[in-house]
Amino acid sequence: MGRVTERRKVLRIREGALSTRPDTLVAEEPLEIRLNGKPLAITMRTPGDDFALAAGFLVSEGVLAKASDLQNIVYCAGATVDGSNTYNIVDVKTGPGVELPDFTLERNVYTSSSCGLCGKASLDAVRTTARWPIADNPPVRVSPELLAELPDRLREAQRVFDRTGGLHAAALFTEDGELLDIREDVGRHNAVDKLVGRALQDDRLPLSRVILLVSGRASFELAQKAVMAGIPVLAAVSAPSSLAVDLAAETGLTLVGFLRGSSMNVYAGEDRMALRPAPAQG
Repeated sequence: MGRVTERRKVLRIREGALSTRPDTLVAEEPLEIRLNGKPLAITMRTPGDDFALAAGFLVSEGVLAKASDLQNIVYCAGATVDGSNTYNIVDVKTGPGVELPDFTLERNVYTSSSCGLCGKASLDAVRTTARWPIADNPPVRVSPELLAELPDRLREAQRVFDRTGGLHAAALFTEDGELLDIREDVGRHNAVDKLVGRALQDDRLPLSRVILLVSGRASFELAQKAVMAGIPVLAAVSAPSSLAVDLAAETGLTLVGFLRGSSMNVYAGEDRMALRPAPAQG
């Protein structure tokens, strides 16, 4: 547990000069998620916050919605020949009355750190019905000026990125710009799952008055995770995908991309943007 970084010897070439030295790398290891003892998925992740990651993953799959849906999460021993615990397998025990997913739609037990949807049976299988329709959320208004400040706040809070340069980050902010939580991971979808899973464990779902900021692009999967957690605003420093925009438009999610300095593109849900009127043309 806690193997967030590892050291490796590298050959450095700087303006023709050669040297060897240890370098700090972000750790990447598989995590198998079991549900009530049955294998469900494997994701490549940065170790740490594994229980929150598993819980958040199951929120996005529509399995968990509140703290009482989760009985407990434990690491499983026996993953090696000698039976030792590698801390790379977790088993999620659900509470009474929780409806289990159709295991025939499972992800062929593998997802990668760059695409959590690889191997999903079909696109329709991930268009899960949201428990908290975003359109029913209390009204949230965010200004372009506030959004423009958030990437710098996210970057300042990234502790492991400074040492490795190899991690994605996701953060939750209040509508006033206060940082509530931040998580880092080699996979951007894992970072979001860790945020949502921690919110579930603290019984804070739905996250109906927060802004989710991600350090990379906004994929369909990240938009889905925001919708499933009841998050009304998703902002990304890079581009969204076409499916992410489609899902945002269908669900009422405010989707902002290319958030860089004072520039940004609003792809859906512009009604939540507190915009100043354009100056009159003389």
